[in-house]
Amino acid sequence: MSLSSKDPDSLDSPWIQAGRLTFLALYAVTVLAALAWAFSNVRQIDPQNRAVVLHFGALDRIQNAGLLLAWPRPFEQVVLLPAADRVIERRVETLLRSDAAIQADRVASLATPLSDALAGSGYLLTGDAGVVQLDVRVFYKVTEPYAFVLQGTHVLPALDRLVTRSAVALTAARDLDTILVARPELIGADNQAAERRERLRGDLVQGINQRLVDLASTGLGLGIEVTRVDVQSSLPSPAVNAFNAVLTASQQADKAVANARTDAEKLTQGATQDADRLVQVAHAGARERLANAQAQTATVASLAQVKDPGLLLRLYRERLPKILGQAGSVTTVDPKDDSRLIIQGAEQ
Repeated sequence: MSLSSKDPDSLDSPWIQAGRLTFLALYAVTVLAALAWAFSNVRQIDPQNRAVVLHFGALDRIQNAGLLLAWPRPFEQVVLLPAADRVIERRVETLLRSDAAIQADRVASLATPLSDALAGSGYLLTGDAGVVQLDVRVFYKVTEPYAFVLQGTHVLPALDRLVTRSAVALTAARDLDTILVARPELIGADNQAAERRERLRGDLVQGINQRLVDLASTGLGLGIEVTRVDVQSSLPSPAVNAFNAVLTASQQADKAVANARTDAEKLTQGATQDADRLVQVAHAGARERLANAQAQTATVASLAQVKDPGLLLRLYRERLPKILGQAGSVTTVDPKDDSRLIIQGAEQ
């Protein structure tokens, strides 16, 4: 007696065949999943990365670029980190002005002043009571992979706080002109101002690394080291307008002083030329009068050297009538008689 093809217990039944296929499919999927799980931590490490292998949560080894062979989870965990020579850039957003403060600046007015929290957001005080804004970009390397893995998501927030603290301390210890060129008229002759501004970056790197070392000494190290810091300093918009107004006024004042000095120099030169001309005219007049006097007295001077009294008496007699002819009246006085006194200008 043969089995009917419609018997559900038959080996050739469609249900049996469907079940067999389903079992084979599930078996294949299970095997593939097991293989994928078994080789889940077998991977290629790129040259710009390195891997930290944790065996049941404890540091087992550090794998550099190449093929990594590790047990699957939960036996071993693989964490990818940047290579030792790879520099990572981080922009510190906590030093920037918040979006709420920027929005408040747009709608703020004198009638509704900003709150203290919004007004001071993103600004740092300097040692001379100035206000400055710093846009800081930090470049760091991972030096302690295990410490970096242990801190996990806390590394970047902690780095932001360390940079902010160091920036606050450095700006408070400096005046405004050692951070940025705000008043060029005050530091025009200071040759060390640019050097002090450049030193700000080095001091900021040193301060951040010192705080990282302090954290590592307490067992809370972040496993990173800052290699470079880029700082872009700026002034608040109201302060920029005020400084521009002061700079414009200073330039106008300098221009007015320069014009006044030019006019004064012109007046001085004109007065000097007039004085020199007057002196030259006076000297010329004096020389002319002296020459005339010498010419007029030349005869008398030459006669003074004559030793012949008769010649002098003869000349006296020849010229005396001409002199008396030009006089309106002549009064003679006996030199030996002082009984009559003649006063000039008195009527005779």
